[in-house]
Amino acid sequence: MFKPSPVQLVHFQRKKIYVKRDDLLHPQFSGNKARKFYHLLNHPQPGVSTLVGSGSAQANSLYSLAALAQLKQWKCEFYVDHIPSWLKQNPCGNYQAALELGARIIEVSSLHRQQQANLDSFMQTIVKPSLSPQQLFVPEGGRCEYAREGVVTLAEEIEQWQHQNQIGRLNIMLPAGTGTTALFLSEYFSQMNPCIKVYSCACVGDEDYLSLQFTQLNSNTATHPIILPRTKKYHFGKLYREHYQTWLALKQQTKLEFELLYDPIGWQCLMRFLEEQTDETPTLYIHQGGLLGNQSMLPRYKRKYPDLT
Repeated sequence: MFKPSPVQLVHFQRKKIYVKRDDLLHPQFSGNKARKFYHLLNHPQPGVSTLVGSGSAQANSLYSLAALAQLKQWKCEFYVDHIPSWLKQNPCGNYQAALELGARIIEVSSLHRQQQANLDSFMQTIVKPSLSPQQLFVPEGGRCEYAREGVVTLAEEIEQWQHQNQIGRLNIMLPAGTGTTALFLSEYFSQMNPCIKVYSCACVGDEDYLSLQFTQLNSNTATHPIILPRTKKYHFGKLYREHYQTWLALKQQTKLEFELLYDPIGWQCLMRFLEEQTDETPTLYIHQGGLLGNQSMLPRYKRKYPDLT
């Protein structure tokens, strides 16, 4: 369905790094979520008429599922804990784009007797058991076995690029939420191409949480990605000065736009790793896509850190 995304050489903080431009896969369906949902896009799902998912009102997965549903001529129902009043009044980013694609966004906190409901618990105990055969449930973040097909396709594209450019050893870096993409990539290369090592870092929760996510999908720790540590704990979605500084520096030095949630942490961890390395193993960073989310996060950063703008 997709043509292989291009690889671009950039220079950042005096380091030469290749970037796998998964942000260019498709105008509506790109980045990490496009890889995870590739199986659903590429294969018939007999009898399915509705995708059902959950997450935040500005999640990349919301827009990706809405785009996937439109491409497949399905409906999309997406459950969120709540929708901020400012976002309802000023729709933007993934939320607005999903609405324009016809997604039905359901606010759990507004449902009768569900004011205190945990979103994940609500999905598992209330929504999932009540689904009809026509409704296809997609776990939050695409953390499931069908994500493997699209990630293997990504791995094969990387291998082809490696061979075409006569590259021997190669390090791959990508930040992680659930860690699904990083794990499936690492599994593939540990079996098919040990010259390629996969590195990742925790963006949701800490390093122990990410390691647990890997283990729950595959207990064989020998195939797990190498987790690069962060210098401090971060609360997911909170604004941090150093993240904005990293994002601005990336845009200035590489002339590329990255997303503001995962990529700043990914690049910070990668650059510390590269500073400590003595060998010349090339590095390939996988662009996470998700640029629509910047429409809401960037104004927040500009308001909080006007001196950096």
